[in-house]
Amino acid sequence: MAKKGVRLPEAEARDYDAEDRKRIQDDMDSMYAVPLSILPLETTGLKRARMVKNVKLQSAIEVFADKETGSGQLDVEDLPGEFDWPDDKTHPDLIIMRKLSVLQSYDIYSLRITLREHGIPVNDDVSLSLSADKQAELAGYMRSFTMPLIMQIYGSEDASIQSFQDVVGLFKDPDVKKARDKLQQMAEKLDIDLMEIPKFLEDYGDIFLSLSYYRQNMDNIMPVVNEFLDSMEGIRSNWQLRNDPALMKTCTMVENTINETCASISGRFETFNKASKSMWKNLNAERFRQVKGMIESYHTVIGGILCGLTVKMIHWKRLFPDPELGGPVRRAEFIMSEMKQGINRMRDLEQAQPMGAALDVDE
Repeated sequence: MAKKGVRLPEAEARDYDAEDRKRIQDDMDSMYAVPLSILPLETTGLKRARMVKNVKLQSAIEVFADKETGSGQLDVEDLPGEFDWPDDKTHPDLIIMRKLSVLQSYDIYSLRITLREHGIPVNDDVSLSLSADKQAELAGYMRSFTMPLIMQIYGSEDASIQSFQDVVGLFKDPDVKKARDKLQQMAEKLDIDLMEIPKFLEDYGDIFLSLSYYRQNMDNIMPVVNEFLDSMEGIRSNWQLRNDPALMKTCTMVENTINETCASISGRFETFNKASKSMWKNLNAERFRQVKGMIESYHTVIGGILCGLTVKMIHWKRLFPDPELGGPVRRAEFIMSEMKQGINRMRDLEQAQPMGAALDVDE
């Protein structure tokens, strides 16, 4: 929850150390936090903070967080008072912070789109990409998307090409003729120029990495979602709580919203899978561009819903780490005070951009 009067730390006259860099990269890999150091802000004291989505799905500037003291947060509109910005004009950093605060998710794929739409620049040396560690985590998810490409182009007889990295590695192959022959084979299969292969591979890897990232986040949070939904029975069967009409109505609303949005995300993933499988039946660059465009068009919807679910479930699990701990009364209090706040935003996102039919790429 955002608190007023939290003084931001003074800027330290040192470079970011390894711990700082790890924290920043962890934020870049997350759904719900963005390090402010990636933005060209004028106010030095803001650069070590981050913007987060809190349990009410409101954006807040977090200046510190640990297990002992909790999270120290500021509302965006508190910044002028914290930094004594002049009253006669709007500070440039406040303009950026206001724009950043309305974003629905802080995952890098949503950020790429929404930062551009809102005219928010990033520092020249910042790459909006997942860390190497996160990409390694997603290797299992990526395999289902990259192996069909390999099989389409090289077939099963080429034992030297076993992964997407092997394909990319052709550009560094010391055997120039061997590498060029294979790349030419790929270009012919895709019906594109040889010089277009690097850009195609970059786009191909990135778009399916984004889908793998979202799927992993969904898989990670679903056990907690199921725990939460199972807890509804304990609340409804409690003699004290079941006679509270406002609570019962809220429980039904929250439960329905979570079920509907989870079903929506699962349905979108299924549509993407169907489109990509159809694409692989007769792969070429144009068919890939169609599927890529379709997936990208839903990044902000998927990101916003998964961000909301993730934040809600993280706070739920933190309070109730074991299904046997915390009685129904405590759980009901959390639902009424925190869980219901902002949850309608997830439903609004889904309804604003319903899933259309899968692209027909068979022709």
